[in-house]
Amino acid sequence: MQTDISKLIIQGFAEIAKDKSIDRDLLLSILEDVFRSMIKKKYGKDDSFDVILNPDRGELQIMHIREVVPDDELSDPVNEISFTEAQKFDPDLELFDEFAQEIKIEDFGRRSVLMARQTLAQRIREIEKDNIFDDYSDRVGEIVLGDVYQVRTKDILVNHNGVELILPKSQQIYKDRYRKGDTIRAVVIEVKRENGNPAVIISRTSPLFLERLFENEIPEVFDGIIEIVNTVREPGDRSKVAVISHDERVDAVGACVGMKGIRIHSIVRELCNENIDVINYTNNPVDYIKRALQPASVQSVDIDEATKKANVVVPVDQVSKAIGKGGVNIRLATQLTGYEIDVYREVDDEEDIDIFEFEEDFGGEIVQTLYDIGCDTARAVLNLNVQELVRRTDGAITEEKAKEIFNVIKEEFDDDEA
Repeated sequence: MQTDISKLIIQGFAEIAKDKSIDRDLLLSILEDVFRSMIKKKYGKDDSFDVILNPDRGELQIMHIREVVPDDELSDPVNEISFTEAQKFDPDLELFDEFAQEIKIEDFGRRSVLMARQTLAQRIREIEKDNIFDDYSDRVGEIVLGDVYQVRTKDILVNHNGVELILPKSQQIYKDRYRKGDTIRAVVIEVKRENGNPAVIISRTSPLFLERLFENEIPEVFDGIIEIVNTVREPGDRSKVAVISHDERVDAVGACVGMKGIRIHSIVRELCNENIDVINYTNNPVDYIKRALQPASVQSVDIDEATKKANVVVPVDQVSKAIGKGGVNIRLATQLTGYEIDVYREVDDEEDIDIFEFEEDFGGEIVQTLYDIGCDTARAVLNLNVQELVRRTDGAITEEKAKEIFNVIKEEFDDDEA
């Protein structure tokens, strides 16, 4: 009975602790604490007890050590035993000897044993939570590879070495489609506690994920020969990565792209065919802005350092490239360089209409607002969309007004063509 209960309590938890990578000495300390709590509850104190543990064999011994005292001097039954009583166990005992007696687990009662098991399980769970929290806190910024085991409305739960990771909807590339059992790659961005439990948050939309993919795929980046200076993304659509080489013999952009684009292609596939512009970083803001607006060709850049604004002139056939679909290219270039970029074009006056010719239609204030954001001609306005026009004017032009502006300009061109 004693051996069976010992193995049930100790060996089982020793195996669990081993699976959870809990330190052996820590396990022994926990086990001793639990059994000493049982002793204190039954006897009021534990200073006269020795707890001997061997978790590998599932062995437990609790020894009650008392001093043999004259019968008429017995005052503390927990620490002392009368001479007459001690003689019943061992006739060779003499006064003031130490008498060691083994206490059986079942002597504590079934309820105490069950509570001990529950306490042990709880302590191991707490240690496991702490280990997970500490382990993944050290992994923030690292890429992990796991298996999808539950797809929910707001997030995806991922199994990574038996640990649950959370991929929130906001951290998923909008083109991502996962099912249970699929393999998923993401970067750890945060570890926090929710109701005492560790919550490991991973991301596929973070610029850090893209940077770690570069490190994995491009040895020169991993080795520090090429440094990633800045990364900006609109996940699933486009990203821009500014790089610099610390070895004049190594072309930073060429090394990142690889022969026939082989290196960058593997990253693009991982990111659901997200377009990646790799550009050489420079301290010269004019050149940096020109490079940031790739794939568009830029004719000139006029910078106002006081306001951190840049007026950029591009050929008429490059405007759509400079701004990008839905304004994505110019937004990313602005984020990458830190300058608010307005794109102007050189056009044949017969092919376009100066924006100030619409002053009677929209009012002088609206026309000036359009000009200030780089829309110096009618076609420059049409190259944007309603949402982008509202955003770039900081709401000075409402969505309703933007729709009106687009309608009036389109009608003007339709009339000219007719």
